[in-house]
Order: sequence, then structure tokens, then C-alpha cells
Amino acid sequence: MNAARISRWLIYILIAVTLLAVLWNLSATPAPSEEIFISQLAQQIKADEIAEIDVSSSGQEVVVHYLSDESPPAKANISGVSSLEEVLQNYGITESDYADGRPVIAYAKRSQLGGWLNLIGIFLPALLMIAFIYFIFRQTQGSNNQAMSFGKSRARMFTGDHPTVTFSDVAGADEAKEELREIVEFLREPEKFVNFGARIPKGVLLVGSPGTGKTLLAKAVSGEAGVPFFSIAGSEFVEMFVGVGASRVRDLFEQAKRHSPCIIFIDEIDAVGRQRGAGLGGSHDEREQTLNQILVEMDGFDTDTHVIILAATNRPDILDPALMRPGRFDRRVVIDRPDMRGREAIFKVHLRGKPIAGNVNVQRLAKSTPGFVGADIENTVNEAALLAARRNKKNIGMAEFQEAVERVQLGPERKSRVITPEEKEIIAYHEAGHALVSHFLPAAPPLRKITIVPRGMGLGLTWYMENDNLLPNKSQLRAQIASTLGGRVAEEIVFGEVTSGASNDLQRVTQIARLMVTQYGMSEDLGLRVYGQKQEMVFLGREISEQRDYSDAVAELIDNEVREIIDREHEEARRILQENRDTLDRVARALIEEETLEAEEFVAITEGTERPSPADISSRPPSQPDKKDTLDWNSSLNLPPAPSPA
Repeated sequence: MNAARISRWLIYILIAVTLLAVLWNLSATPAPSEEIFISQLAQQIKADEIAEIDVSSSGQEVVVHYLSDESPPAKANISGVSSLEEVLQNYGITESDYADGRPVIAYAKRSQLGGWLNLIGIFLPALLMIAFIYFIFRQTQGSNNQAMSFGKSRARMFTGDHPTVTFSDVAGADEAKEELREIVEFLREPEKFVNFGARIPKGVLLVGSPGTGKTLLAKAVSGEAGVPFFSIAGSEFVEMFVGVGASRVRDLFEQAKRHSPCIIFIDEIDAVGRQRGAGLGGSHDEREQTLNQILVEMDGFDTDTHVIILAATNRPDILDPALMRPGRFDRRVVIDRPDMRGREAIFKVHLRGKPIAGNVNVQRLAKSTPGFVGADIENTVNEAALLAARRNKKNIGMAEFQEAVERVQLGPERKSRVITPEEKEIIAYHEAGHALVSHFLPAAPPLRKITIVPRGMGLGLTWYMENDNLLPNKSQLRAQIASTLGGRVAEEIVFGEVTSGASNDLQRVTQIARLMVTQYGMSEDLGLRVYGQKQEMVFLGREISEQRDYSDAVAELIDNEVREIIDREHEEARRILQENRDTLDRVARALIEEETLEAEEFVAITEGTERPSPADISSRPPSQPDKKDTLDWNSSLNLPPAPSPA
């Protein structure tokens, strides 16, 4: 239980005790409202009107109770006498007046406790009220301190063994680690560089796609250097109150200077470092004031300290130019998506400490996950561990890893979805058409898997083998268009009509063909130029439209060229499927019966050879694709995922 909760409960207890004390005083016997003299008391005794007389423990007061219920009790003062009987004798009250047993004189028991209770009853409420006011004042003072702390930095400082991440925990980013090792060496031995008159970079900007490990690298730098590490998000600077962001920046750098040498890490710096003049508030915008303060702190008059600023963003294009100049962020470390060797190293890092079966081939896993970043690989390993635990296995096998890769890339299988036999046949021929066209085109990517089990939003899937090459040529792009149109062409040939299942295919082929004509200069008629300038709003941080820089006549030529490319590859896909109609039927029937075909099984059906067993497929070592120069279509073209859903 923290201090705030303890204080709150103490206040509740004080309030309860105060109320009980007040109620106790109120519940005591109320003092009689009428006061009489001793002479009146003597007359009432002679008239036989009194039933009982209560004498207080102090002997100074008496309370008179009358025989008549209509007469309220009265009070009389007998201070200065030894007893009530002595006083009454002076007024002629003798023993004969008590002959019938009235009035009864009752003396209260004299005790020291009664006196203390009286004192407590008098002073306790006052003391409790004073204590209550004191606690209220303390709470109010704490709230005021919290209100005055708006301008304090919310950065979290890690020292000693925190963070525990080192460069050995970072894989797949060897070039970035080499860039940052110099920062670590300076923090460890600054004199080594100062003696040569060298100036260490004041700021290092980590740039990369989401999930590539920018934050992890920053933690590793701190863990290797063993210096204090201040971590804060860019959005934590800006508040609705004017001047709060700039005040937090000043406070952060003041703390850093007191703990120098140290590292300040600003995650998602684009939240506060966007280009100035793009905000709704103009030059007086709160975010711009915060950015101005950051600029001053990084390269102002008082910056001769061993404080290094690391910042991470995936949008370096929208940062203010003044923030990017030398003297502030001197270096820009690009953390790209890892290649196959990098993915293999990342898999090995995340497999540490996990029960792994002997049939797990890390190289095969790395080869089957092109385009994956560190976060994707971590998620894949976690999904595989969950699957193994769900199946009550003692270790994680290759089957769990392969299924985890498919779940991460394509989504879980939806076997419960009801599909009619007619729809199942259409989907089977559609996916078989994709696979056959790709198989018979040398420039197309090799097949990896075909399935008619629904995944994600697709009813079926043709999954191609990709690698990490980045420069697709014209033949490969045309082969991609033809294989993507193979599903629709198969429907035309077999059923004589088409369905809506090829909508995503048509979107992809249109995008590829238009990029070939307008961006890649692969049109013979339109020449070597780019058509259409992309317009981007810095404030929105995204591309919102394409600015036409060509005439309507050129637009018509572009449309005709795109249509010609698509029609030509459409006819090429038709030719391949018509020449291999028997093979198309065999593949479709196998899909209807088994629902999923691996690449080896598909090749065996196509070439009429013996199909390998599933055990042989899973244990086969990884190999390079049979077709050369296959490319990572997604990363080079910025297209939707390569698997072609029905």
C-alpha cells in the first residue's frame, strides 16, 4: 500500500472518529432546561411532588425528577455544602418527610475515569478537527506540487544494470552496430578522441521501418557504455498548456548535464520534430516552441557537455531541416529490413532458452520469411511456442514454426467457413491457374504452396517463394502480371464465365503495369521520363494525391499502354493454360481432395512423377530457388502481399 492510499485511509478514520465523538456527546443525558432554587426544592418535597433526586458525582448539582410525567426534570445548584440532606434540613425537611420513601436521593459514583471521560469529550472533537484540517492541507499541498510539476521532464532514467540489453542481443543490423560502437567507445574513453581534437557526434538519428529494432539498439548502446540512460517519447513533451513542452525539454537537459556523460533517447521524435510552419497555430504553436527549445539545447551556447542524443523515427522526411543539420543530428543510421543472414541471426537470438526440437532448421526459417523484421520474427517464435504448448508437446518443432510463419504472414486458417462444392471447384481451378502460369514462365517467382483453405480475407491462396533481391526487370514484372491473371483465365477456360474472386488480382496487375509505364520508364512509346509528381502534406505526414504534370493526350497514351501490357500478358496466360489443360485439371482435382499442396507435390503432379511424402518435405534442407533472379516483389514495388488470394 503506497503513501497516498495510507493518507487517504487516515483521513477516513479521522472523519469517522470525529463523528463518533460528536454523536457520543449528543447522546449524553441532556441537561434540564429549567433551573430551580433549593427553597423551591424543599417546598416540592413537602408537597410530595418529587420522585427522585440525582446528585452528580462532583456533588455540585442535582437533577430533580417529578412524579408527574408532564413535568420535565429540573436542575438545582448545591455548591459549597457537604450533602444535599444538610441543605434540606436548613429548609425544615426532616426524616418524616421521607417516611413514604420519597423522594429517593441517588448519589452518582465518584470515579477518576468519569473526569477523564469528560475531559476527552471536551477536547477530542477539537483535536480531531485540527488533525483533519492538517491532513487536508497536506493533500492540497501535494496536489499543488503535482500541478506545478507540469514543466518537469517525464523521462525515465536507467542506471547501473539497467537496461540489460547489449549488442549481443541485437542481430541483423551489423552496419548499424558498427556505427554506434564509436559512440560507446567515446562514452567509455572520451579522452581518446579529445586528444586528437575530434568532436563526437552530438546526435544520432536511427531511421528504419517499424519493428526493425531502433529502440533495442538505443538500449544496447546504453548497456554497452554503462552510463545513465534517459528515455522519453516525443509525444510526452507536448501538452495543452503553453510552454510546458519547452519547460520539459529544459528540465530534461538539465538532468542530463548533471549526470553526464549520459544518453538521451527520444523515441518517435517526429511527434515533436515535424517541420515548422506546418501546424495550425503558426509560429506560436506549442509543438514548435518545444522544437525550438530542443534545437537550442542540442546546439546552443551551452552545449559543451558529454550528452549524446539518440532519436528514432520511421518518418525522417517530415523532420525539420534545422534538426537534421550537422551539429545536431550529425549521423543518420539507417536500420533496414534484415536479409536472409540477418533473419537467421535474429531467429537464433529469439530461440535462446526455448526447448527446440532437433528438426528445426533455422536457415530454412530465415529463407521462408523474406521481408520480416525483428518484431515479426519475435512474433513468429512466440506463435510457434504457443502452438507447441497448445498441442501438449515437450519442444517446439519445425511444423509449429512453419504454421507460425503462415499465421503471421497470411492469418489463421478458417476451416469452419462453409463453402459449397461448386465454389470449392472454382477456387481450386483459380489457384491452379495461378500456379501453372508461374511454373511455365522462367522469369516468374517459384511456387511455395497452394491452398484452397480460406485465410484472412481470401478464399484460397497461391504463395510464391521470394528472396531479398531489389531490382526487378521488365521480364519479371511481365511474368508477375501473367501469373497473377492466371486465376481469372482458368475460370474463363473451364467455366466460360468469371467471378468476383479476381478483384484483388486485377488491382495488383493494374498497379504493376502503371508503375512500369509512369515510374520505371519501361514503355517504348512514352520514353524515358516519370509521369506524375507525388504531393505530400507535411502536417498530415502522408501522401494525399498525385499531381499531374502531363497533358490529357499523354494520359490517354498511358492508359492505352497499361491496357496493352495487361492484355498481352492475359493472352500469354491463356496460351499456357490451354496448352496444359490436362495438367490444370490434375492440379485442381488434387486441391479439391487434399486442399493444400506444397511446392514439391505440385511439381510432381505437373511433371507426372512420384509425389514426396510430407516427412520428406519438412526434413529437406533449404535450397536456393530453381529459377534465377527471383525478386522480393513487395519491397521493391511497394505492393500488397505477394500471396495471391482467390
